[in-house]
Amino acid sequence: MPLRPALATAACAALLLLVAAPSAPADSSAPAPEETVTVDSKGLMAADGTVTLSGTYRCVDSVGPVYVSSSIGQRSETVRYAIGGTEAVCDGKLHRWENESRPSPTTLKHGRADVEAAVVELHPVGILPLPRFHALLKQEVTLKKA
Repeated sequence: MPLRPALATAACAALLLLVAAPSAPADSSAPAPEETVTVDSKGLMAADGTVTLSGTYRCVDSVGPVYVSSSIGQRSETVRYAIGGTEAVCDGKLHRWENESRPSPTTLKHGRADVEAAVVELHPVGILPLPRFHALLKQEVTLKKA
């Protein structure tokens, strides 16, 4: 068989294999379905401005240290305040988490707020750890008096 027709046949065969092959997930670092994080519907805010957020999490298969982080915002989509970080255990079991911080006594008010919670692993890649998200959630909560 001459060289050009053989190359064309091989290229077509390779193209057919690529088209017929099942596609890989777009993001292999996406959280597994059994990995979750929840946020309790009520957060607490003390008189001095200290905010306490809590919920549950479940994660599996970690190599590096894992934390449950949370942030809160009110009246602005772009301004958020970090509310602590709790060390997590990724053993596949359901665990409670609670984070506490005081952004400022006058920053947040009682009432509706948006909370973002994440279970994040500092996954070792080479000499620098890179974040690997095990679970993410954005939810509205109500800040109540502590």
